[in-house]
Order: sequence, then structure tokens, then C-alpha cells
Amino acid sequence: MAVVAVAGGPGAPGATTGALALLLAWPLQPGRRIMLVECDPDGGAVLAGALEGRVEAVYGLRNLAVADRRGLLAQSLWEQLIDLSPAGTGERLLLPGLTDPAQAPGLAYTWEPLVEMLHGLEPQGYDVILDLGRSGASGAGAVLARRADVVAVTMRTTLRGLSAARPRLAALREDLDTSGTGADALGLLLVAEGPYPETEVSRQFALPSLGLLPYAPRIARVLSDGGDATDRRFIRSELMRTARSAADRIQQLIRRRRARLAPAPAPLGPTDRPTPPMQPFPLGQSAQPVPPGQPVQQPFPLAQPAQPFPPGQPGQYGGQFQPAGQPPAPVQDPAAPEARPAACLGPVPGPAPAPYVPQPPAPAPFQPQPPQQSAYGEVLRAR
Repeated sequence: MAVVAVAGGPGAPGATTGALALLLAWPLQPGRRIMLVECDPDGGAVLAGALEGRVEAVYGLRNLAVADRRGLLAQSLWEQLIDLSPAGTGERLLLPGLTDPAQAPGLAYTWEPLVEMLHGLEPQGYDVILDLGRSGASGAGAVLARRADVVAVTMRTTLRGLSAARPRLAALREDLDTSGTGADALGLLLVAEGPYPETEVSRQFALPSLGLLPYAPRIARVLSDGGDATDRRFIRSELMRTARSAADRIQQLIRRRRARLAPAPAPLGPTDRPTPPMQPFPLGQSAQPVPPGQPVQQPFPLAQPAQPFPPGQPGQYGGQFQPAGQPPAPVQDPAAPEARPAACLGPVPGPAPAPYVPQPPAPAPFQPQPPQQSAYGEVLRAR
């Protein structure tokens, strides 16, 4: 359906935890999938956190930077994904982030083609969540927030959390207005740790609230440091319920923005308006419009019977009248060699074929792995 960016700020407000909660709680229609891409320039956290280091760090974003220089970005994307579906169905996928912040400058020219390619996955049934971390919405990665359908900024409802988020929200609002699709893409993803209510925070920042996640460190630790995500208590926890509600609000905001950004139909010009039928008139008189509901009168028959002409005399359109009882004269093909002069023999002229234009290869759809190869399932069964 869309590309959703989740941005954080100082003080670890929970951007990665919130993005992972959205990944696991995102409602999926039959045939659709959701992908989480760790775009934090400070490095990814899911491999060492939720997956507890049980998946080797050989996949990820750094490999796409090398593939982009070789022109193989679209093909290499599917080789770097990890299946986080507990049943190994390939519905919830992860593209791990950087393993070293020193690798971030190598992605400066890859961010823009990457986000364009991710947008192109929507017709194939993919939604995408971008974890921008605390600094991924600025600098070279600012294009990720500018091209996203929604930018959800996570913050804790404490005085320290709200004060740290205020300048970042102001910079994001200005950047989206000048270089993006508008500041109405901004929304707040709050963590109810402090005393300030959701409605008051939304009113103070003049931004819609996309969700209020509970401050539940024990449940959130399953997403940040690993745990049993198939436990019924975790699935039915308040954190996952509010994450599902936040996903619904995000989708509603996406639909409203797309309705606003859709091009309006062009107004009808003077030549586009329908012309009423005109009544036939004798020569020298002006035409009169026909009143509605009245048929147009025809002063003469629309068709006249064909009149034969003497044999051997050309007809009105250059043809010859063939008397009855005689076989018709053969019609000679003007393109045949005997019908053309000797100087004109050669291929029959015709429209030149259009030159072949090679098309870029479309990214192959993700092939789900067997259930026993699900990275998240292996972690859960190992516990």
C-alpha cells in the first residue's frame, strides 16, 4: 500500500521497537506482504536484538550499496531479505541495516534509487516500513523521509522527550514542505511514559497522533532484546493491540494524503462542450438548433440507389460498370511485381519497424522459504 518512515530522536524514544511492532502487527490482506528496512545510519539493531545474534550478519544494506554500483540493485534486494514470519511464509520480511556506522557514507548515492525501487514494489503487493533511527531523516538519507507516504516520529510523553523532539519536528516540517510532498505526512507515534496526555501533545505540536504505545518495558524487551514472540501473552498484550491500531491510523492517513495529491480532472474548455444537433436547412439560410427530444428532420434521403452507366464509360469514382452475365474483370494487385514498372521493382515500401528498446529487468518477486528456514521461527524454537 505505501512506504512508511519511522523516525526517532535523542534519548532512544523507541523507533526500532515501534517499527518492529508495526511489522508484526501490520494487517495483511491475502497475497500482500510487509517489509522492514533498517535505514538507520548508526547501524541496525534487529539482528543483535530481536534475533539475539542467531542469524549471521552477512545479509543487509551494505551489500546493496555494492550492488547499486554494479547496476544490480533490483536483483540483489531479494538475496538480502530475512523471513521474520513465525511460520516461514515470507509475509513479514527484514532487510538488516548496517553493521558499522562507517559504512553509511557508501550509501549516499544509493538512498534515492533504493526508495524509488521500494515504491515500485507496491503493485506486487508489498508495504514497506523504513526505520530511520535517530538521524536517518536528515543528511544524505533525507530523501527517505521526503519520498515516504507517512513519517511517524516516535517520542516519549516526558518533558525531556518532548523537548528533544520539538526542534527535530520543526526541521522535518520545513524540509517536507520545501522538498517533499507536504508536512501533512508527519504524525506522532507516542510512548506513554510521561504525564502528558495524547490529545495535549498532539495539540501542542499541531500534528495528528498515529498511536499511543504503552510504556511496557517487559513486553517491549521481546522486540528490543529477544524473546518468545509467539507467546499468547505477547500477541494479546496492550503493546501489540495499540500497534495494530496505529497501523490502521497510518493507513487512513495515507488514503487521505493520496486523495489530496491525486491530480484533479481538467475543466472542460469551450471546444470540449457537447454541441447540440443542428436542423438541416436550405441553401442560404442559417442553421437552427433542434429542441431537446425532437428528432432531426432529413430533407433528402440519406442513400440513393446506384444507377448503372453505359458499358465502357467510367463511373462516378473511376470504376467500370460490368454488364450483367459477364464474369468480373480480375483485379490486379498494385504491389505485385508485374503491376509495377521495372524501375520500381524491389520491396514494397511500408512503415519502418520501431527500434527495440531494452527494458530494465523487473525485480523478481520474493520466493518464500520453507518454514524450517524462517529466521524468527528458528530463534523461537531454539528458546
